[in-house]
Amino acid sequence: MDVFSSLMDGFATALTPMNLLYAVIGVVLGTAVGVLPGLGPAMTVALLLPVTYALEPTGAFIMFAGIYYGGMYGGSTTSILLNTPGESSSVVTAIEGNKMAKAGRAAQALATAAIGSFIAGTIGTTLLAVCAPIVVQFAVSLGSPSYFAIMVLALLAVTAVLGSSRLRGFASLGLGLAIGLVGMDSVTGQQRLTFGVPLLADGLDIVVVAVAIFAVGEALWVAAHLRRTPLHIIPVGRPWMGKEDWKRSWKPWLRGTAFGFPFGALPAGGAEIPTFLSYVTEKRLSKHPEEFGHGAIEGVAGPEAANNAAAAGTLTPMLALGLPTNATAAVMLAAFTSYGIQPGPQLFATEGPLVWALIASLFIGNLLLLIINLPLAPVWAKLLQLPRPYLYAGILFFATLGAYSVNLQAFDLVMLLVLGALGFMMRRFGLPVLPLVLGVILGPRLEGQLRKTLQLSAGDPAGLWSEPIAVWIYVVVAVILFWPLLMRFWRKARPEAVPAVAGRHVTTAPDAASTNDENADTRALDDGATDTSQTTPAGRQENP
Repeated sequence: MDVFSSLMDGFATALTPMNLLYAVIGVVLGTAVGVLPGLGPAMTVALLLPVTYALEPTGAFIMFAGIYYGGMYGGSTTSILLNTPGESSSVVTAIEGNKMAKAGRAAQALATAAIGSFIAGTIGTTLLAVCAPIVVQFAVSLGSPSYFAIMVLALLAVTAVLGSSRLRGFASLGLGLAIGLVGMDSVTGQQRLTFGVPLLADGLDIVVVAVAIFAVGEALWVAAHLRRTPLHIIPVGRPWMGKEDWKRSWKPWLRGTAFGFPFGALPAGGAEIPTFLSYVTEKRLSKHPEEFGHGAIEGVAGPEAANNAAAAGTLTPMLALGLPTNATAAVMLAAFTSYGIQPGPQLFATEGPLVWALIASLFIGNLLLLIINLPLAPVWAKLLQLPRPYLYAGILFFATLGAYSVNLQAFDLVMLLVLGALGFMMRRFGLPVLPLVLGVILGPRLEGQLRKTLQLSAGDPAGLWSEPIAVWIYVVVAVILFWPLLMRFWRKARPEAVPAVAGRHVTTAPDAASTNDENADTRALDDGATDTSQTTPAGRQENP
């Protein structure tokens, strides 16, 4: 069955009245939670994950698609109206978006963000539908050594680029791998790291881990730095765009999409790099470069499109290979595993109707976002006026309720508290949370592929690089690991090249972007909203 006919079957499933209702509920819930300050898409998805448990898998994932895209869109509202990005990929949107809002153009900023998100999401989802089956065909030809190498690459690539230092990234990964080992060994049947507690024999539920690390850890961290100063929310009317705004936005929408999707599909690509590249590109190509730093609409249209295209790109390796490339994809992978479904090359064969219904629901959810959020923008702005103590008390309540609903075990509440305290301490000492979650999810699968590879090679370690793909991947891994060392030797060997390189860097990188980036992060912490990926040492931001 070709892609088009499969997608049409997916639309037939997703457009039934009940599934369409699930999509609407998912979009509204995702936007309502994602628009609140400090709640990025990863935390939104983790917090609302238990909401889908009472549904059958197809309806659950259709609602989940709406929550995913709704949470992605909600971050732009806080960035524009409050200058408090919910995650690092929304920082660039805040640079120009908040300046537009302060200049009385909040409606235009929200409109170009919404329409750009719709266009980029539609194009990105189309590319997902086309590219995912191709990736699956390639993945089916791979053996255990190549899969093991791909997982190693995904873990190391994500870990190496997050956090204020590689040491913190690898420390977080080590914690995740250790948590992933808890339970019974699938081969020997012996218990590992259970400390004599029978309820740990089946391991820790990934949903409990995700909700604790993202929602509880974040809520505790923000509560510890709560500021009682009122938020200054810029009023907004119905989002609209004039003829000149459309003329200046449509090209940035397309260019941002071209930047976002490929980076979203790469391990450790994320949305931060394409949003920054989109900002730099629009500043260079704009006929009004003097407006950048003062509220240029191109600086909102391009990065916001890149952000949402990267979100669609993220689903390609997650569905086709079972590899999450960011925190939100990691939580989505947890949703699949909670239903006993393993994303990967066999997913399209074993769960084809569900997968194509999910992809079709992404198109539907994207359209619903545009229809619902353009008239409801003033309502979302009023949600920002919720008192912070009530907001984060509600988050803790729903996180506790969601964790308990997984197994109806009081023991899960104890683990929620323990892991939530771990998430708080990780933010306190600047450890990124994404490597931990990836370690919990991919650790057992990594161990399984390693054992299978060694069994096929009769215990010979050379079996790990017995396939050409694996060899090339290990070369990439070596480059990632030793790149800082190579650059240090290169600078020592050619000291005269350093000033020239630095000079070029200063002229090409937008100073306003880096300055406003830091200011935005500082304001976010001061207002109690922090980046869920925690890419900077949070402890240094603490005030007595």
